[in-house]
Amino acid sequence: MINFLDLHKINEQYRTEIDAAIKEVLDSGWYIMGSKLKAFEQNFAAYCGTKYCIGVGNGLDALILILRAYKELGKLNDGDEVLVPANTYIASILAISQNNLVPVLVEPNIISYNIDVSEIEAKISSKTKAILPVHLYGQLCEMDKINAIAKKHNLLVIEDSAQAHGAILNGKKAGNWGDASGFSFYPGKNLGALGDAGAITTNDDKLAECIFALRNYGSQEKYVNRYKSINSRLDEIQAAILDVKLKGLTAEIAERQKIAQYYNDNINNDKLILPKWETIENHVFHLYVIRTENRKKLQQYLLENGVQTVIHYPIPPHKQEAYKEWNALSFPVTEQIHDEVLSIPISPVMEEEDVNFIVKCLNSYGKY
Repeated sequence: MINFLDLHKINEQYRTEIDAAIKEVLDSGWYIMGSKLKAFEQNFAAYCGTKYCIGVGNGLDALILILRAYKELGKLNDGDEVLVPANTYIASILAISQNNLVPVLVEPNIISYNIDVSEIEAKISSKTKAILPVHLYGQLCEMDKINAIAKKHNLLVIEDSAQAHGAILNGKKAGNWGDASGFSFYPGKNLGALGDAGAITTNDDKLAECIFALRNYGSQEKYVNRYKSINSRLDEIQAAILDVKLKGLTAEIAERQKIAQYYNDNINNDKLILPKWETIENHVFHLYVIRTENRKKLQQYLLENGVQTVIHYPIPPHKQEAYKEWNALSFPVTEQIHDEVLSIPISPVMEEEDVNFIVKCLNSYGKY
């Protein structure tokens, strides 16, 4: 069986360095908000090209805390609207709802799967205060165009970069395009921890100061609490692990891009729609997602041939019970994407023979 993702093999590359980093944390006797967190925050900020990185508990918390901070700073208020792609993972939308803000769903572009820039302005109302573009599957949105619209309408731009660590557009990386950005380091991400972890990047001094407090019980000084907040801190062990793996991220992305390009150059089957991207730099291929009309049949065919696949994501947010008030709404492009997408294996540790076998299987699909 060709596994969809071999996390053990990915992390084994760094085993010696990870073991040493964990030992350093254990030996230090300091496990929360210490030197390893500071080092990773500095290094990831430098990697993204931003002034600040604030480590938090997970990717959802990253988005929640960004929006919460803007409320504390008076830039957002209860009932304000935030535009968000309709086909995103539900976390992007949950972050908006949990701040008593109103998610306004925007259809994606059927080619890139990212928010359709041509649909944004029609969704802007007097209550709209922010756009939350999601770099889905690892491909950067059209951020230059989104920023131009935001500037025209005086809107905040908050990137969901949970799947796009290291993606580059016009020389600028994901996490450095908006006013702030949320990252996830869930183990399966291109930069993955060995547990839950997340971060926020920004160049805004006041926003960073507020979030540094919000992640720590609302406290900027021990036992002095400025805000009613939560505990969402990236711990020392996860920060140490991430700092080790950050050194290999550029090479791992290059390997993913190489495999993705090989797939696109060699898969030839008119029953399948392959991903498209602007330049190889702007997509880091957290996922390589194909589309087909009969996804169930294709998935079963691949499984029978020893290829594991995953559906990202089978049910769109507006059809989830959690948002039952939206269940009667129609978003045709979103619904088509959620009905047809299938993620095939892609990772920096795949064997060449496995990549070739997957190509052979896909080229044979439906032809016999």
